[in-house]
Formats: sequence, structure tokens, C-alpha cells
Amino acid sequence: MNSTPTHQALQPEFRLLVLLVSIGFFMQGLDTTIVNTAIPAMARSLGEDPLQMHSVVVAYVLSVAACIPLSGWLADRFGVRNTYFSAIIIFTLASLGCGMANSLNELLFYRVIQGIGGALLLPVGRLAMLKVIPRTQFLSAMSLMSLAGLMGPLIGPTLGGWMVEVASWHWIFLINIPMGLLGVLITFKAMPNVTEPSVQRFDFWGFILLVVAMVGLSLGIENFASPHLPLWWSLSLIFAGIAACTIYAFHAHTHANALFRSKLFKNKIYAIGIVGNFFARLGGNAMPFLIPLMLQVAFGFEPFITGLLMIPTVLGSLASKPIIRQIIQRFGYRKVLLVNTFLVGACICSFALSTAETPTWLRALHFFIFGILNSLQFVSMNTLTLKDLPQQDASSGNSFLSMIMMVSMSIGVALAGTLVNLFTAYYGADQMVSAFHTTLILLGCINLITAAIFWQIPKDVAV
Repeated sequence: MNSTPTHQALQPEFRLLVLLVSIGFFMQGLDTTIVNTAIPAMARSLGEDPLQMHSVVVAYVLSVAACIPLSGWLADRFGVRNTYFSAIIIFTLASLGCGMANSLNELLFYRVIQGIGGALLLPVGRLAMLKVIPRTQFLSAMSLMSLAGLMGPLIGPTLGGWMVEVASWHWIFLINIPMGLLGVLITFKAMPNVTEPSVQRFDFWGFILLVVAMVGLSLGIENFASPHLPLWWSLSLIFAGIAACTIYAFHAHTHANALFRSKLFKNKIYAIGIVGNFFARLGGNAMPFLIPLMLQVAFGFEPFITGLLMIPTVLGSLASKPIIRQIIQRFGYRKVLLVNTFLVGACICSFALSTAETPTWLRALHFFIFGILNSLQFVSMNTLTLKDLPQQDASSGNSFLSMIMMVSMSIGVALAGTLVNLFTAYYGADQMVSAFHTTLILLGCINLITAAIFWQIPKDVAV
């Protein structure tokens, strides 16, 4: 008899569960990207300025970030199946609400609800697989599920652009309904309701502090250039966000049941990885929002063409996956992150050289290179951040990293939208291309801060 291999193929009885989790992952991945190419059309339909529409992206991403800390506790307390079922119902009904919305405020309300459902889909689905599928088959299950996660961002921008042209922007949300119904039907057949026998009391006050911190910083930056709100309002929100961060840092140190204990940050590599992740993602995560907006609003491209042009970015990300491990093993985390951080920043800045007349092949190559560099950055940062965490801190550390990733995306999009509005006011509405170009240069320069953070990585850190 041969000994059991470390990694086995997925057995048939677990395939339906992986399909179910993949549906949730696909819906979340699709919804994060499909909106980007539809923003100008949504603005026209709702009678809004397309440069003031970044709130549609921020509302969703921010509510996902805010509810990530809830996901594990809810799954342990009420069971993975009940929590996942509720998440799909919330997400699907909110998608219907978004599709029926007649005003920006109505759309934003449903986007927040949609984000609450989206926040629970992936963490709870992954937790269900971890609890149900044997460890020997877990790698196979995660690989299959990851394909669904990659498909969402791959087709999202193009599908969004196509739907806007052949139907209306409402369909980018209504497309979630049949997938949500399929998920609802499969949930009770495929997912057992695993619960934990003893669950700690939820850190309610810590959760409130984190939400105030995230909402204050994101909305403060987002409303900075708003013509409808006074400057003191934005500054007050930012101050409230910073104050909540400071109070939470004290809370995490003193409260025995805190969502994220301060001892996590005694691990130097984890602390560097978290701070580096936050700053590195401000520019990188703003690009999927900013580039489609520039192509349509400043260059006058059609939504479908814009969506097609975004595909090389995802293809670049996919192409980099097989080589990332070898690059890190060859050069080490410190060198890879220092060099690549500068390259990502330079690549973001170089988008300022593009115009409406840039040849399509050159634009596609540019996006492809950005996809490779961005993927190398994110994978390197994530693996560095989590690699030295002890087992007892792995779940908490991973949740905090997921939350920081979404907060950084929210603040990055808010910052990009605010900068475009400030520079449009400065240069004049007829010089919108210059406003986008200056914004891109500033977002690229943020990576200089990130390089200074990664400089702190010890030279002898193990791969």
C-alpha cells in the first residue's frame, strides 16, 4: 500500500460545496469590477456628474471592509450554512434594489446593503470549506474556487460595458439575481450547518470603533472636493476617523476579547506587511476605477471598448502567477518588494503619458505590464504579511489583512475621485485630461512612501 499523498484530488461529495462557494466568490469579484465601466452611463441616467460617482464604488467596498470582522463570529455563533444562506439572500435582494434604483442616494443605500452580504460570502464560504473538506483535499478545493474568483474581474469590466450599450446600467446588478437564486437552492443541499460549541462574546465596542474609523477616513477624503458640503465637515470626519483609530489601538491593548489584539503587531514582519499593504494598495486599487473613467470621460471611448481594454490587466495578473514564487525565492522579499514598489509607482505615473491617440496595441501592452507588476506586488505583500504568524493568530491576522485591503481600496478610490475633482476645478473643465494625468502622477508617487516602509524589512528575512 502507498502512503496517503499530502494533496489529493477533490472527491465528488465535496464538489457541490466548492461550486456553491465559487458562486459567492464569483458574484463578489464580478460586483467589485463590473460597476467601473458603467459609471459614466449611470451618472447620465441619474442626472449626476460622473466625477462625483466614486461614492458608488466606495459605498460597496467600505461596507465590505466594515463587516469582515463580523463574518467569523456570526458563522461560529449561528452556523456556516445559516450565515452563508443569509449572505446570499442579502446580496441578491440588494442587487435587485440597486437595479431598481432611481436616484443616487437610493443606489448608495442598496450598495451598502449589498456590501454587507458581500462581506460574508467569501470568508464564510472559505471557513465552511475549511471545516468540511479534509485537509488533504483542501488545496484542490481552493484552486478550483480561485478560478471563479479570477473569472469575475476578468469579465466584469467588459460585461459591464457591453450591458450598458445593449441594455442599460441596471442590468449590471440584475445579473446577480439568477446566480443568487442558484446559490440559495444549492446551500441547503451542499453546506452542513457547522457551529462552534463555545463562542466568545462579540467585541461590540471594538467593532463600532473600527467602523467609525473606516467610515470617517473614507468619507472625509471622498467629500473633500464635494461642492455640496463644507470643508469643515470633511475635516471633522477625518478627525473622527483618526480619533477612533487611536482609541481602538488602546482598546486592542487592554480588552481581553478585542477583535484584533495588539499582540498581532509585536510580530515585526506582520506590522510592516499591514502598513505596506495599506499604502501600496491606495494607488494600485484605484486604477480599475480611475482608468475606465479617464478613457470614457476624458478620451471619449465607448463603455464596451473601455471594458475590452481592461482585459490585458487581468491577463497580466494571471500570467504572473506561475513565476511569482520563483522570483521571491531567487531575490527574497525585501529586494522584490523594494524594486517592484518603485516599478508599480512608475507604471501608474506613466499612464499620464497616454492620450486618446495612443495606439491600441501600446495601451494594451501598458495595461498588461501593470497587471503583472500589480499582481507581483499584492501576492508578495500578502505572503510576507502572514508567513510568520503563529497558528493561534492566523485567523485573526488574516481577517485584519482582508479588512485593511478593502479599507485601502475604499480610501484609494475616494482619494482618486477627490484629486480628479480638485484638479478639474484648478485646470478648468476643458482641461480634464490634465486633471487625470496629474492625479495619476500623485497616486504613483504614493508608492515612494510604501518603499520607505518596505525598507524596514530585515535583510535576512527567510523566504
